[in-house]
Amino acid sequence: MVKRLSVLITAVALVLGMSLPLGAAETSGSASVGLFSNYVWRGFKLSESAVVQPSVGITYDGFGANLWANYDTDTNELNETDLTLDYAFSYEKFSFDVGYIYYALDGIDDTQEIYLSVGYDILLSPTLTVYYDIDEGDGAFFVASIGHSLEVSKGIDLSVGASASYNANSEYSIGDYSAFHNGELSVSLSIPLWKAVTLEPLVAFTFPLSDKAEEAIEAVSYDEDSSIFYGGVTLTLSF
Repeated sequence: MVKRLSVLITAVALVLGMSLPLGAAETSGSASVGLFSNYVWRGFKLSESAVVQPSVGITYDGFGANLWANYDTDTNELNETDLTLDYAFSYEKFSFDVGYIYYALDGIDDTQEIYLSVGYDILLSPTLTVYYDIDEGDGAFFVASIGHSLEVSKGIDLSVGASASYNANSEYSIGDYSAFHNGELSVSLSIPLWKAVTLEPLVAFTFPLSDKAEEAIEAVSYDEDSSIFYGGVTLTLSF
């Protein structure tokens, strides 16, 4: 796991180092750390207690690279590190994002996904994303989402979101079935603290959308929970 991910990170660093001119206007980056009550992924509760999730990313002219990790405070272990590479572009009112994710996992085999996301610039910003596992699992995972943000005070934005997912014979940690998987509702605030530093508290609720999904989620989740309420806060520095 560590060796394969290290090779990927080194390759990305070399490419970025050769291609990103220092001080270029199109270059931006961010570093963040999140503290959450649990690690929840696609409706699965993957931790028994709080987690810390650091992340660092950089973008240049539509291209992006991000490194994300999950630290479990119960086991005191860094049990997942994900590398995401993507390219984002737009055409008229459509936005597109195509990318690749390498999941470096502790205790189970690493895996890889490719994805495509399409959004449309109208009220609620509807977006459809499809993920396809090209390594340990087969099949696809679809997520349809909507969201809206509004300024509730000077510089403070309130965002609400909702999503629904569909599992299409994806086997990796989910189970080989085709049915609606989970729905999720979320509310968050973006609070500027100082210059490029923001604080984002979030609360969310996820729940199964079918009997097959409920069985799969309960089989994987800690405490066999299928409906999960969780929350946390993220501190972000943009540069």
